[in-house]
Amino acid sequence: MHILSICRKYMEPLWRRWRFFSASAILFAPLTLFARTVALTDPPANATELLNRISAFIINPIIYLLFAAAFVVFVWGLVQFMAHLDNEESRKTGSKHMIWGIIGMVIMVGVNAIIAIIQSTIMQIGG
Repeated sequence: MHILSICRKYMEPLWRRWRFFSASAILFAPLTLFARTVALTDPPANATELLNRISAFIINPIIYLLFAAAFVVFVWGLVQFMAHLDNEESRKTGSKHMIWGIIGMVIMVGVNAIIAIIQSTIMQIGG
């Protein structure tokens, strides 16, 4: 009996049970990790503070959520690739998922860098 089929036999029921919990943890991690104690009812003092709030409360959580989704796609591709080493079609699918996951993560890092450049430019201009 092949070692992967033995692992798959015992790991498949565990994966089904914990799939929901791992997905919900990934989806809600940015919300809990980047929670702020700023009172949102207080109006921003100037335009720079308004842009900082929009970035901190809206844009950054979306970026982190999309980065987490790209990471999940990468890991899923890695699991597909490793679980189906004997099947060429599944290996191709897994490698495509890994490539698209890496592309998604690179795009999110680039978006984060572009936003940081825009924020620093606005801080220098508007001070």
